[in-house]
Amino acid sequence: MKRTIPAWTMILALGLANPALSQEPIGQTVDSLLDYARDNNPEYAVMRHEADAAGERVTPAGALPDPRLKIELMDITRMGEQNASLSPGRVGSTKYTISQELPWYGKRDLKREIAELEAEGAQGRARGSWTEIATRLKTAYAQLYFLNHNEQLTREILDLMVRLEKIAQVRYAGGLAMQQDVIRSQVEQTGMRNDLIMLENEGNMLRARINMLLARPANAPIASPETLPPIPPPAQLDYAILEDRVRGRNPQLFAEEAKIRSAEKSRELAYKERYPDFMLGVTPVQYRNSIKEWELMVEFNIPLQQTSRRAMERESEAMLSAARSRKEATANQLLSELAENLSGIEAARRTEMLVNTSLLPQAELTFDSALVAYENGKIDFATLLEAQQQIRKARQNQIKAQAEARIRLAEIEKLLGEDL
Repeated sequence: MKRTIPAWTMILALGLANPALSQEPIGQTVDSLLDYARDNNPEYAVMRHEADAAGERVTPAGALPDPRLKIELMDITRMGEQNASLSPGRVGSTKYTISQELPWYGKRDLKREIAELEAEGAQGRARGSWTEIATRLKTAYAQLYFLNHNEQLTREILDLMVRLEKIAQVRYAGGLAMQQDVIRSQVEQTGMRNDLIMLENEGNMLRARINMLLARPANAPIASPETLPPIPPPAQLDYAILEDRVRGRNPQLFAEEAKIRSAEKSRELAYKERYPDFMLGVTPVQYRNSIKEWELMVEFNIPLQQTSRRAMERESEAMLSAARSRKEATANQLLSELAENLSGIEAARRTEMLVNTSLLPQAELTFDSALVAYENGKIDFATLLEAQQQIRKARQNQIKAQAEARIRLAEIEKLLGEDL
C-alpha cells in the first residue's frame, strides 16, 4: 500500500536541507539588516583593518633599533708585501664593530604610548564608522516602512474611491447627481495611481541604498519592514542623562580624547629632543687568526640646533591646543544635535498621539457622515472627497510621525555610540 508523507514533514525536511528557507528574510526587521552589514559592509571592514594595523604599530614603536655590524679590513696589502686580499686572516688586521643605538631615557616609552593612543583613536574611528552605517540603515529602514505603509494606505483609499465612483454612477444614472461627480472620482483614482508609481520608485531607490550598505547587488530583494523598534519612555530621553552618556561614550569624542592624549605625549617627546641619543659599540680586532685587541665606542649626537627644536616644541604645543579645541567643538556640535533630535522625537510622539486620539477619529466620523449625506443628496461630491482626503492625510501623518520618531532615535543612538 502506498503511504503518503505529511505536508509538514516535507516542509521540515526542505527547511533542514536548505537553511536559507528557515532564515529570517533580510529587511524584515532592522536587526537583520544590522547583523548582515556588520559582517559584510566593506567600509566598516576597512576601518576595522586599519584599527588592527594601528594596534600592530605599538610594539615596533617602543622597540630598540636593530644593532649594526661593521667589518673593516685594515691594510689589505700588508704594507705592499702582497696583493690585495679580502681574507681576514691575510690582512694586517680586521675590526668587527657591533653597535647599538640607545635613545635618551623615556623616548621609547613615549613613542610606544603615542602608538597606543593612536591605536585607541583608530578603534574609536572604527566604532564611529559602524554607528554611522547603522544610523543610515536604521533611517532607510524607517523610510521604507513609511513608504510601504503609505503605499498600502494609498491602495486602500484607491479601493474606496472605486466604490465611491460606483455610488456616483448609480446616482448619476438615477438623475440624482451630475456626471462631473463620476469624472471627479476617476481623476482622483488616476492621481492615486500616479502616487503609487512614485512610491514604488522611491521604494526601489531605498532598497538600492540599503543593498549598497549591505554590499549586495542593487536589485537584490529586501523584505518589507514589519515593525519599528519601540521608542524608549520619556524618562530615558532626559537631556542631562544623555549628555553625560554622549560625553563618555561617543566614538568621535573618544577618538578626539585619544588625539589629545597623543598630542600631550608628542609634546613630552618634543621636549626630550633637547637631550642626545647614544650609540654604544664594541670592536674586537683580529690579527691573523686570533683576536688580540678590544675597543669600546660611545657616540652621541650634539643637540646644537636649538632653533629648530624650539620650533618643534612650539608646534607640539599648538597641536595640543588644536586637539583640545577640536574636541570642544565636536562636543558642542554633538550636544546640539542631541537637543535637536530629542525635540524632534518629542514632537513626533505628540503628533502621533494627537492623530490617534483626535484627528483620525474625527476624520473617520466626518467621512462616514459625509458618505451618508451624499447618498441622501444633502452634500455635493466635492465635500465627500474632502472628507476622504482628511482621512488619508491623518493616516499619512500617523505613519510619518512613527517613522520620524525612529529616525530621530537612530540619530540619538549614533550620538551615544550604542542602542538605547
